[in-house]
Amino acid sequence: MKVSKAFETFAKEAPEHQTAWLETVQKLDQASALDKKTEALVYLAILAVMRLESGIPFHVKMAQANGATREEIISSLLIGLPAAGNGVLQALPIALEALDE
Repeated sequence: MKVSKAFETFAKEAPEHQTAWLETVQKLDQASALDKKTEALVYLAILAVMRLESGIPFHVKMAQANGATREEIISSLLIGLPAAGNGVLQALPIALEALDE
């Protein structure tokens, strides 16, 4: 799966920081009570609300790999509409492009 240009740069230019970050992410993943599909969908919702679009293609593929359907992925991106407003709509075309690759 392809990662964002920002994450590629992070890995290349700060490998020790990236290793520490990935270890932390792994530990948080192990501590989660959520199943992998739910976790992936929630993460997509958070990316959309925070408008962190560069990570969406990678995490769409992660959600798919964990069994999420197209409809579930779209719903996860749009679930933040009431709380965060239409800024989450920016995530939709990015996610759909990743889904259709």
